[in-house]
Amino acid sequence: MTAGEKNTPYLVLARKYRPRNFSELIGQSALVTTLSNAIAMNRVAHAFMLTGVRGVGKTTTARILALAFNCIGEDGKGSMTAEPCGKCENCKAIIEGRHVDVLELDAASRTKVDDIREIIDSVQYAPTSARYKIYIIDEVHMLSKSAFNALLKTLEEPPAHVKFVFATTEINKVPITILSRCQRFDLQRIEQEKLSKYFSELIKKEKIEAEGEAIAMIARAADGSVRDGLSLLDRAISLSDGSITAKLVEDMLGLADKNILFDLFEALTSAKAGRAFEILDKLYKSGADSKNIIDELLNITHLITKFRAVPETLQNSYLTQIELDRSKTLQEKLEIPALTRLWQILLKGFDEVSASHNPKQTLDMVVIKALYAAELPVPQDIINKLNSDISNISDKQIVKKKL
Repeated sequence: MTAGEKNTPYLVLARKYRPRNFSELIGQSALVTTLSNAIAMNRVAHAFMLTGVRGVGKTTTARILALAFNCIGEDGKGSMTAEPCGKCENCKAIIEGRHVDVLELDAASRTKVDDIREIIDSVQYAPTSARYKIYIIDEVHMLSKSAFNALLKTLEEPPAHVKFVFATTEINKVPITILSRCQRFDLQRIEQEKLSKYFSELIKKEKIEAEGEAIAMIARAADGSVRDGLSLLDRAISLSDGSITAKLVEDMLGLADKNILFDLFEALTSAKAGRAFEILDKLYKSGADSKNIIDELLNITHLITKFRAVPETLQNSYLTQIELDRSKTLQEKLEIPALTRLWQILLKGFDEVSASHNPKQTLDMVVIKALYAAELPVPQDIINKLNSDISNISDKQIVKKKL
């Protein structure tokens, strides 16, 4: 490492590899196609509403739009483009966050009507150097009712040189009067397979070695969020000595060996109380978190139920070999009614463990409830037994009458 590299401030992966054009944006093909076509046809709306869970690219998309609308090309003569050059003065200023015509506001800290009036007063003035004046308002759902009302007229008929881009994780809190004035895009959770592929590419760029299973575990833990996954990847790199292993990721996430978790699941569904608590003790001693244990049990329940209902989903490549082998075996032994009952017990138990002042005790009680339920017949079996008994009684009565 050179002296210059040592003095360069470290950027987390989420910032270092933030997409700067639509081709780099992963998992949002519908949005990319629609916006690219709109820009190519010069049919660009004046207001956009971007919604979705955290870390799927709402703010990133807003910044890409600002680049696309204002890029002038390296020769300074370019027009709007879905592939901004990143080298012209406008692009550089937007990327560095210093362009005077691209204003990014956080509605979480600027909720009042006076903050919106500042925007309304400034929209009348033409851009200083860009093609469009862009207002990016993040977490827009946090604006007050009066702030939304103040924005309505301007949002409906803004000057031709102004574009609004809103981002929110809670679209249901945005008034319908605001939504009706925007072109809405729902950003999707990123599939685990795509996240795994993306993280593997970044790891190569960072010149770090990583096991495929380790990357798959991080992608699964990210739960569809690129930013969450990159934060976990940053942690894993810091913990490693240049090689990220599945064991390292397990320890980092507070998870135990997958086989042990499948053993616990099998003990629960077989009503083997002694075995279940023996495994729980091992998990506690290894430092596993109660909430993570029940979360993993939910994942296994979902996995096996899905395989039982749709066996061909076993072909998904992002599953580890342990998950494939154990799931194939277990899904042959368990019926869907029993699995869905276990799912309800665990799901309710997850909320109880999360809210409990003593998560270990609460998890123990959830496990006991699941063990007890495993010995009970499912409702359909009870109905079948009753129908069978009624049928037998009727047959006996018929025979008796004949005699």
